[in-house]
Amino acid sequence: MFLPHFQHPYFLFLLLLVPLLALQQFRFNKNRKASIRFPSLKTIKKVPGTWALRVRHSLLFLRLAAISIMIIALARPQKGEALHEVSTHGVDIVLALDISTSMKTMDFKPKNRLHVAKSVIESFVLGRKTDRVGLVVFAAKSFTQCPLTLDYGILVQFLKQVDFNMVEDGTAIGTAILNSVNRLRDSKAESKIIVLLTDGENNAGEVDPITAAKAAEAMGIKIYTIGVGKSGQQPLEVEDPFFGKRIVTVETKIDEKTLKQIASLTDANYYRAQNPKALKDIYAKIDALEKSQIETHHFTRYHELFTLFLIIALIILFIEITLANTRFMKIP
Repeated sequence: MFLPHFQHPYFLFLLLLVPLLALQQFRFNKNRKASIRFPSLKTIKKVPGTWALRVRHSLLFLRLAAISIMIIALARPQKGEALHEVSTHGVDIVLALDISTSMKTMDFKPKNRLHVAKSVIESFVLGRKTDRVGLVVFAAKSFTQCPLTLDYGILVQFLKQVDFNMVEDGTAIGTAILNSVNRLRDSKAESKIIVLLTDGENNAGEVDPITAAKAAEAMGIKIYTIGVGKSGQQPLEVEDPFFGKRIVTVETKIDEKTLKQIASLTDANYYRAQNPKALKDIYAKIDALEKSQIETHHFTRYHELFTLFLIIALIILFIEITLANTRFMKIP
C-alpha cells in the first residue's frame, strides 16, 4: 500500500501565487503596445493563422507548470509504503499418546479409543497456526514419532502411521513424560506444554511419573493430562491365535490420582474424557488456553520523489525556453 506524503507541506502554499503570476502576465501582454506600426490592418487580417499562432500562449502554461512542479519539489514529495511486521510468542507443544493394548477398548465409537484420539489430535494440530508441535508415543517404552515442527501436514502423516504393537505392551507414563521433556529441553518458546493422553496406570518404565513431572516443572513445562475411556467392564478387541479377532470384556481403570497430581505440579489441568465428544471438547479447551501471542507492528517506509519532480520541471522549463527562442521567438 502506497501513501502520499510531503516532508515540508507548507511550501505548497506557494502554489497560490501561480494564478497571480498568470493574471499578471496576461495583463502585461494585453497592455503591451506593438513595436511596428501599419497604416492599415486590413491586409494583415487576411493572412491565415498558423498552428504556431494559435498555440503561442502555451509557452506561458509551460512556464507556470514548471514553476508549480518546482514548488511541489520544494515540499519534498515522498512515496510511503505501509508495512506490517508480525512477531509471535509461540507455544511449543508435545503430544504424548498412549498406544498400549488397552487403547483398543471399544467404548469409543466408531472404532476404539486410539482411533478416536488420533482423529481429535489431527483436528487439534491443524487448528494451530504459529506453534511448533511434536508427537511422542508410548506403551512399555516411549519414542518420538515426530519432532517439533511447523509442518502440520507432515505431522499428520506421522500421526496416521501410529498403531498398536509399535513397541511392547505396557504403560510407561513416567518415561513418556521424560521423553517429551527432552523434546522441549532446548525450546526458546514463551510457553512449553505437554498434552499427555492415557487410559491406564503406570506399570512400566524405570521412571516414576511424579518424578518425571517434577523435572518438567523445573523446566517451566506444563503437563495437561487426559484420562480417556470409561471405567469398569468394557469390550476389547483381541487377536486370538486360534480364532482370530474376537471381542472380550476387560476391566479398565485409570489412575486419576496420579494424573491429577502431574497436572497440578506443573500448573496445568487434568481432564477426563468418557466419550468422543468430551475428548474433542478437552482439546478445544487446551487449544483456547495455550494460544500464541501475535503482535503486529505498523510502520511506513518513505522514498524520496524530490529529484523526479525537479527533473520534470527542468525539462518543461528547457522546452519553454527553447521554443521561446526559436519557433515562438518574438521580434521587438
